[in-house]
Amino acid sequence: MLIGCPKEIKPQEFRVGVTPDAAQEAVAHGHKVMIETGAGIGAGFSDDDYSAAGAQIAGTAAEIFASADMIVKVKEPQPVERKMLRAGQILFTYLHLAPDPDQTRDLMASGATCIAYETVTDDRGGLPLLAPMSEVAGRLAPQVGAWTLQKANGGRGVLMGGVPGVGPAQVVVIGGGVVGTHAARIAAGMGADVTVLDRSLPRLRYLDDTFGGQFKTSYASKANTIALARAADMIIGAVLIPGAAAPKLISRAQLAELKQGAVLVDVAIDQGGCFETSRATTHQDPIYDVDGIMHYCVANMPGAVARTSTIALGNATMPFMLALADKGWRQACEDDPHLLAGLNVHAGRLTYYAVGKALGIDVLSPALALKA
Repeated sequence: MLIGCPKEIKPQEFRVGVTPDAAQEAVAHGHKVMIETGAGIGAGFSDDDYSAAGAQIAGTAAEIFASADMIVKVKEPQPVERKMLRAGQILFTYLHLAPDPDQTRDLMASGATCIAYETVTDDRGGLPLLAPMSEVAGRLAPQVGAWTLQKANGGRGVLMGGVPGVGPAQVVVIGGGVVGTHAARIAAGMGADVTVLDRSLPRLRYLDDTFGGQFKTSYASKANTIALARAADMIIGAVLIPGAAAPKLISRAQLAELKQGAVLVDVAIDQGGCFETSRATTHQDPIYDVDGIMHYCVANMPGAVARTSTIALGNATMPFMLALADKGWRQACEDDPHLLAGLNVHAGRLTYYAVGKALGIDVLSPALALKA
């Protein structure tokens, strides 16, 4: 199989879908790998690194899309990229289709087979290709939130850890999954007073047993959530419904109940955001003010630490990429139901229920797609 990796073109996206190590593994499996020139520069990988791994260097993305059997990326394909996809081609990347009807329609129209990193599962009920970036985004959230909290950036002017005689920032993390756990650990490590909210009592017990006094836990009822939000200097939205649009946890009307200059960090923005007033921003222009409340809603947070993120993502995606290349998508998905869970679009049909529900589009069962 010819595996192609174009340079990411989403604004301020510095990651790359295939590392030199992954390229070398694919070549060792008998496949060809084509990388667009300069694709790895943002993550610290040169064209020479890829050439040394046995990959071919292509001059343009168009060359890759025209010839590759499988396209491996990081972010969802942008409109110009979607026009280059073709029937029978495999697309393996993050898609986040639920809040994005335009992309969904374009992918269906392309006839390509589109497998989303974020809905591939594992035997423990986890999301192994989302987890590495969730870990990165979770650890970044308090860091970027602390920057936004500075007065010069529109925040309350509160130091995360306080100083002797002055209390620390009050941080509320909504969601106790991978993102929330890592966010809470870092915020607590910065000296903040942290509370994690979740609706799963077993998860709250796990967090309490594992992390003890590092941070507090609380049940995420609506009343409890807004009560804690009123006292917060920073609120980190870390909720996830796999493949579906994120629920809105704080409404615009409720912003009036928050402290002026409080910060909302919406890590769920790729899935539409978990605050009603969230809208996607970029690393170049990351924050905005709504009614005196600062919002940080960068849609590709891990791109800020592109090298760490690229290597972490490459470690996770490589086995699945090799399975798809070695067996073809159909046999690979038939052999691995967890990879089949990643199938979102095939041959003009949507194949992921949560996306169909969010967008009002009929869904073909993935099992039936295998036989189509």
